[in-house]
Amino acid sequence: MPKSQLTTEILTAALEGFEVQKKRLEDQIAELKATLSAESTKPAASPEPAKRKRTLSAAARKLIGAAQKKRWANLKKTSEIPSQPLASAQPKKQRKFSAAGKLAIREAAKRRWAKVKAAQQAAEPAAATKSAPKKTAAKKAAVKATPKKAKKSVRKKVAKTAPPAVEATPAQ
Repeated sequence: MPKSQLTTEILTAALEGFEVQKKRLEDQIAELKATLSAESTKPAASPEPAKRKRTLSAAARKLIGAAQKKRWANLKKTSEIPSQPLASAQPKKQRKFSAAGKLAIREAAKRRWAKVKAAQQAAEPAAATKSAPKKTAAKKAAVKATPKKAKKSVRKKVAKTAPPAVEATPAQ
C-alpha cells in the first residue's frame, strides 16, 4: 500500500503546484488588462519634434575642404613615386603562332570540313530515295484510271523495261 499512498501524495503535490501557477498567471493577466485600460484613457503621445538639421558655416566648410585637400595631396605624393615601374605600364608583347602550330590548326580545319562534306554527300542519296514515293504516286494514279487504260499503260511500261528477247540458235 505504500506505493498507492506515494502516488496519491505526488498527485496532491502536483495539483497544489499547478494551482499556484494558475494563481500567478491570473495575477499577470489582471496586471496586463489594467495597463491596457490605463493606456486607452491617456491621450495619445505626440511625436517628438524633428531634430533641426545642422548647417555648417562657410568658414567651417572652408576648413574641412582644406584639410581634405591636404590629405589627398599626401596620398598622391606617396603614390606618384613608385620604387619600380609597374608591369602594367609596359605593353604586353604580342604572342605569335609557330609554324608547327599554324600547320596543326590548318590540318584540323581540313579534317573538320572533310567530315562535313562527307555528311552532306551521305544526305544526298537519302534525298534521292525520298523522291521514290513520287513515282509510286504516279502508279497509284494509273491504278485509279479505268481498268482498260491501266492495263495498257502497264503493258507499255513492261515492254519498255523488258530486255530484248534473244533467239536461241541450235548448237552446231
